[in-house]
Amino acid sequence: MKRLILVRHAKSDWSLPGQEDWDRPLNARGQRDAPEMARRLRSRRLKPDRILSSPAVRALTTATIMTRELRVAPSLLAAEERLYLAAPADLLQVLRELGGASRQLMVVGHNPGITEFANRLSADDTIDNMPTCAVFTARFEIAAWDRLDWGCGQDAEFDYPRKPT
Repeated sequence: MKRLILVRHAKSDWSLPGQEDWDRPLNARGQRDAPEMARRLRSRRLKPDRILSSPAVRALTTATIMTRELRVAPSLLAAEERLYLAAPADLLQVLRELGGASRQLMVVGHNPGITEFANRLSADDTIDNMPTCAVFTARFEIAAWDRLDWGCGQDAEFDYPRKPT
């Protein structure tokens, strides 16, 4: 069994006119939401043994904060350029190639691809939109990540910072 944890990067700062999309940092809300969502994962005993992140500043910062908060070794975090603004098919390919032997794999990426990817993987209900710092998790009855395919995600769960409790 494998578990996938998909994370949309936390809220980014749009206050600098002309700043490249790639270079946008997290704003104050993003800096608060990323550790909070990691704590929620930890409370559910979800701890990735591999984290793949888009190398865009906002995504990599989100992944780094979560790595620290989840007490995951920094060496288990890898930036993967193909995750930057990736379409669902590209995300699937990256996971199949780079999932390795991990049992719990976390991927930090961007909308709209990350929402579409979650929906295509899940056998359950669909998500209208993953807001910033949202987390989608699902279980897969596969032996290896190269067997990951559409519609086979089970026990999907969806959480986000402003979700009513």
